[in-house]
Amino acid sequence: MQEGAGVACTRPHFRVLLGVTGSVAALKTPLLVSQLLEMPGVAVRVITTDHATHFYSPAEVPVRVYSDKDEWEMWTRRSDPVLHIELRRWADLMVIAPLDANTLGKISSGICDNLLTCVVRAWDPSRPLLFCPAMNTAMWHHPITAKQVALLRDFGYMEVPCIAKKLVCGDEGKGAMAEVSTIVDAVKQHFQKPVAQSSWSETLDRI
Repeated sequence: MQEGAGVACTRPHFRVLLGVTGSVAALKTPLLVSQLLEMPGVAVRVITTDHATHFYSPAEVPVRVYSDKDEWEMWTRRSDPVLHIELRRWADLMVIAPLDANTLGKISSGICDNLLTCVVRAWDPSRPLLFCPAMNTAMWHHPITAKQVALLRDFGYMEVPCIAKKLVCGDEGKGAMAEVSTIVDAVKQHFQKPVAQSSWSETLDRI
């Protein structure tokens, strides 16, 4: 497996954990991963929700993709590593793209009922977490959305704002995920900054 597809024995310079949720914008996951991998010294891993895979195939992504199934298969007894903690230790930066309305609601409420939301709940606040909202225009304009986005910003997470365009459903307006190039540029801003020392998880080399 190439370094883009996992973690090599040599520690990569910068490790990006991409969370993908059940928005149609998940269609862009293969493109986003490929553009992240164009950054020298960057390693990428993906956490996907089950609903996200309705819009893309993990086989199209040239890196390791983790799902809820991996979390439960990895842990069978008390001494086994816990995947959401290992991923949290591994990553220098997390980006959730797309962040759908459902997962936005979960994170803002502290709910952690799948692998992705468990990683977020355990996230080290000294490291950057970027989120890229994506939802139908009517959902975006619901009063609860602004409150939930504000809560995530209060947590210290950084928003990559959604944009206005004609959505796949046919509606037109704000709610579409930011362009892939915009997301990559946001990651690059943190790639150029010093990253807090982390306890690199070598456990992930073996799975």
